[in-house]
Amino acid sequence: MAAAMGAAVVRRLHAAQAQAQPPRLTKLALRAPKFVEVEFEDGSSFHLPAEFLRVYSPAADSKIRSVAGEKVIFGRRHVGILSAESVGNYGVRILFDDLHKTGIFTWDYLHHLGSNKFGLMRSYITTLKKHGLTRDPQRRK
Repeated sequence: MAAAMGAAVVRRLHAAQAQAQPPRLTKLALRAPKFVEVEFEDGSSFHLPAEFLRVYSPAADSKIRSVAGEKVIFGRRHVGILSAESVGNYGVRILFDDLHKTGIFTWDYLHHLGSNKFGLMRSYITTLKKHGLTRDPQRRK
């Protein structure tokens, strides 16, 4: 009896993990310099602007400014995408015109960004305002 209950728990765990997995990518279209379009097998599709992708780059060296202990990327409103290259069968590396190119956007991460785009962008703008920063690039002296 206990073994049967244990097996049922394991089956439920595997089912929950399978449901938690984001759908597979079916299309990625680079629309340089302004955005990337992605589509997934569940029919979801997302239009991801260059600024949004640059700000949420998964790279450790994203030219981040630490403000009051909070990491903030600012001044990227007009950043563009120069190119993108496939990384294995799990992601893409995007080269931005500010020469940032070390972040690998996995298919799962692109789905996360697309699914949460409006909330993430709202949070980003709120953080900028909180620190007196802007999406606009700094003027050169």
